Amino acid sequence: MNLKILLPAEILIDNEVTKIVAEAENGYFCLLPHHVDFVASLIPGIFSYEAFGGRDNYLAIDGGTLVKRGQEVLVSIRNAVKGPELGTLKQVVDEQFEELDEKEKKARTAATRLEVDLLRRFLELREHA
Repeated sequence: MNLKILLPAEILIDNEVTKIVAEAENGYFCLLPHHVDFVASLIPGIFSYEAFGGRDNYLAIDGGTLVKRGQEVLVSIRNAVKGPELGTLKQVVDEQFEELDEKEKKARTAATRLEVDLLRRFLELREHA
């Protein structure tokens, strides 16, 4: 099967694979080359695939959509982190989530400041009217 994992700004993976394991809302599933055509809504979690030669590869994904049609499997997701093994992947995910949390805190602080400034200006306009 040809696995193509698409992120909003890039193609993360475009490889021939022998097996795919992912998680949908109703549980884990496995796709093999002669599996029927299939569509699934993926939830955030671990996505794995087996490349030719038997090597397992792991991704932490942020939900998305998987479509298998013939020998092509397209996966569209917002964010993914590659890892050679599950232990390493957990560490990478923890670091990235910590970084995202920090960025989110800064964005919320900036949005709060804008809201407060907007309210203050409305009050000033009201006082001058």
